Amino acid sequence: MNARRTAVALRNLYVVRFGFALIWAVLLFLIGSASGPMSVALLVIYPLFDVAAAITDLRSSKPARPAALYVNLALSLLAAIGLAATANSGVPAVLRVWGAWAITAGIVQLIVAVSRRRLGGQWAMILSGAISTIAGTVFILQAGTPTASLTSLAGYATVGGVFFLISALRLHRTVKNT
Repeated sequence: MNARRTAVALRNLYVVRFGFALIWAVLLFLIGSASGPMSVALLVIYPLFDVAAAITDLRSSKPARPAALYVNLALSLLAAIGLAATANSGVPAVLRVWGAWAITAGIVQLIVAVSRRRLGGQWAMILSGAISTIAGTVFILQAGTPTASLTSLAGYATVGGVFFLISALRLHRTVKNT
């Protein structure tokens, strides 16, 4: 019964994460690489939302809370602080911070998803974690180019959101079958 309850909670959380990522990506794409209060707010809100999602995940994962979720919570909080501190330093600085966060958060996502593979729907999270580590490296490399842009983060968020939706759909099937 605990596995079913966890699967339901994760399914619901993943649907919310999909919706948030999609809305966030559209807003960032519309703003583009313009530096200003709105872009700074968007940059900081994304990892703060990840903090809130990690807290929600921790609360719904009783009693088997993956320890890596605490690491994710700390990393996302540090990313929000780093993005706030570098937001006015230019796109390259933001991409470096975001890239470092994407790499580390991707590794954590891999660890959590592998530990939850018995719940079902986790292959999408495993793939998303792997892609996040690669994307983070690309962001760091992109920061050194003259075409560095924040709009690439919108694509990253969209792809991540789609993986959350796929996982939510797979978890829904798991919930129905238990």
